[in-house]
Amino acid sequence: MTRRVLVARLDSLGDVVLAGPAVRAVAAGRPGEATEVWLLCGPRGAPAGRLLPGVHEVLTWSCPWIADPAPAPTPEKVDELHELVRSCDPDEAVILTSFHQSPLPLALLLRLAGVSPIVGASVDYAGTLLDLRLRPGDDFPEDQPEVLRALRIVAALGYTLPSGDDGRLRLLPVAPVSAAGSYLVVHPGADAPARSWPAEHFRALVAMLTDRGLRVTVTGGPGERELTRFVCGVDGVDLGGCTDAAELAALLAGAAAVITGNTGPAHLAAAVGTPVVSLFAPVVPLVRWGPYGVDCEILGDQDAPCRGSRARTCPVPGHPCLTGVSPTDAVGATLRLLSRTGRHSGRKAGAASSVTTTGEGAA
Repeated sequence: MTRRVLVARLDSLGDVVLAGPAVRAVAAGRPGEATEVWLLCGPRGAPAGRLLPGVHEVLTWSCPWIADPAPAPTPEKVDELHELVRSCDPDEAVILTSFHQSPLPLALLLRLAGVSPIVGASVDYAGTLLDLRLRPGDDFPEDQPEVLRALRIVAALGYTLPSGDDGRLRLLPVAPVSAAGSYLVVHPGADAPARSWPAEHFRALVAMLTDRGLRVTVTGGPGERELTRFVCGVDGVDLGGCTDAAELAALLAGAAAVITGNTGPAHLAAAVGTPVVSLFAPVVPLVRWGPYGVDCEILGDQDAPCRGSRARTCPVPGHPCLTGVSPTDAVGATLRLLSRTGRHSGRKAGAASSVTTTGEGAA
């Protein structure tokens, strides 16, 4: 008999990628059981869900307490979720959340749809909303990578990674768009200003890298075309708004390294094994959301006053945690990473402009 498990991760692209090992653990099933994973995502995370091994079906629902901008919590919105749940008809559900989120609103709606058992991690009393409640800080430490947090939650239902699975991030197979290591990718966009390195710094970085004869491709979502055009300068290859999630993963798979902030593409890069220069603002903990399982260089003052604030706009005048990182610092980190990993970036002629794209962007 095949058990159908609804796994919920309602956040953005990067969060869904980080849930990948937990999804594989559920898909592997318990001893003597076959398991079918249906993944419930928000609109921004669904493209990543379709790239994860072990997913049978992706369901998309814009959650009123997570999506930004958030839809109104109307009866129609609840009916929409219940219709998705009925199409899945799960035998059990796992709600994956980060430390600052509660699984209880979704657990209530799933319970009203008849789902049982439900497991989640909650610091709040769950009453009858969760059949298995993990207590963060008691059942597992909070200061650990999001990957390990998710694996601990699914383990409460008896799902563990199979023998031979090292627990790293992974995507369905993608073919690199060019010879591996033949270019660098710079992704200047970020979900929040507090996580953004100045566009002028990114532009100077691209100019300094291309002046060294390195090939640089700049990526961004459909709303970031003006940003990527500016950052590219004269010699970068501008693919802003030109790649969907799968195409971006393929582009990253062929790159020698990616230089970006704490964004979804950093986690996509880690999932295809590409090293990351991470311009990481400490508004969220590095140990939880840093690039997982790949070689990386971390830039940014992790002890800055904004540390742990979860701010979307930097609360410190001048945004010093990242503005204090110079383009020269980023060039040095990139060269160190390339030297340490043995990867390379080819010369400028014939840069990675040959990638075939749909024109539908992925942030």
